[in-house]
Amino acid sequence: MHIDIDQLDNGKLLPLVEEFYTLQGEGYHTGKAAYFIRIGGCDIGCSWCDAKFTWNPKNFPPVKVENIVKNALEQPAKVVVVTGGEPSMYPLDCLCQKLKENSIDTYIETSGAYPLTGQWDWICLSPKSQHPPINGVHMKADELKVIISKPEDIQWAEENAKKVKSTCKLYLQPEWSVYNSIIQNIVDYVMQNPKWQISLQAHKFMRIP
Repeated sequence: MHIDIDQLDNGKLLPLVEEFYTLQGEGYHTGKAAYFIRIGGCDIGCSWCDAKFTWNPKNFPPVKVENIVKNALEQPAKVVVVTGGEPSMYPLDCLCQKLKENSIDTYIETSGAYPLTGQWDWICLSPKSQHPPINGVHMKADELKVIISKPEDIQWAEENAKKVKSTCKLYLQPEWSVYNSIIQNIVDYVMQNPKWQISLQAHKFMRIP
């Protein structure tokens, strides 16, 4: 679902769901302390999504970017991860500008379904087959992280891997609710195709946000 962009004053306001300080639990930066900014609104519709409560942005009144940045600056780590929902639905230039003015590294996690705005130190692309990335997004990705809920999803991962730059890190990540039934397929595949690595949702094993 979408929110009227005019209500956001060109990105000076964002439909903030939550913000919290924790460790990155997935992908290349697993284990790194970071401040997470979760933005509401998503129309990708993943059946296994563990954040469906974020889908309707109208449930989250717009918050001033200045307040979000102020909270981020209070944390020891100078890394912010912007996630959702689908954060690329909104103009993020203002947020990134104010974070960069304060020497904070900016990371984003996106499906790539919409044009990417903002200045990013790290872009994690997690493409979804029901709403594929738009043209040009793959070449911006520093990390390709594909969620695997069934063996057939690996083919989708390979299709996307053909579109990223040679330096992009490649990850297959088991979908949490079917972890026990799918993990061996992924292990076997990575052992036969070592260009890939496995990403685990380490934060769930550690029982942290």
